[in-house]
Amino acid sequence: MQDIGDILDNRVLWVALVACLMAQALKLVIELIKNRKLNISVLVTTGGMPSAHSALVTALATGVGQTLGWASAEFAVAMIFAIIVMYDAAGVRQAAGKQARILNQMIDELFHEHPEFNGDRLKELLGHTPVQVIAGSALGITISWLARSTGVLVFSP
Repeated sequence: MQDIGDILDNRVLWVALVACLMAQALKLVIELIKNRKLNISVLVTTGGMPSAHSALVTALATGVGQTLGWASAEFAVAMIFAIIVMYDAAGVRQAAGKQARILNQMIDELFHEHPEFNGDRLKELLGHTPVQVIAGSALGITISWLARSTGVLVFSP
């Protein structure tokens, strides 16, 4: 039972989760400003501005660096993990989204004369643009630094 208490007391984890949730909330605000309508579904979808994945992993890496040291092996692991996640978000998942868009267009054109075909459309918004990843990363780093400067992230390892 103490293990669960230790997890719940992990401030680096909480700051990373807050960064992720703030990125998702910002997506809602941006959607509201951009389209002038409240679209709650953006809170649970992938893609969009800013990247919540990037905010999460950069806040995590920054928090690890702040608490355990920038030369620690733990920071190195967190940083490599962050790079892989951000590369995947902007690279692989972005390419998969483009492929889904093309496949959806092909299906629309091929089966235009056959309305009885009722295939599910592929999800097109899977990844992020590099700007969305950078914005998410900046948000994650900022939240981690703010948490540190306000004393939320101050503890000895």
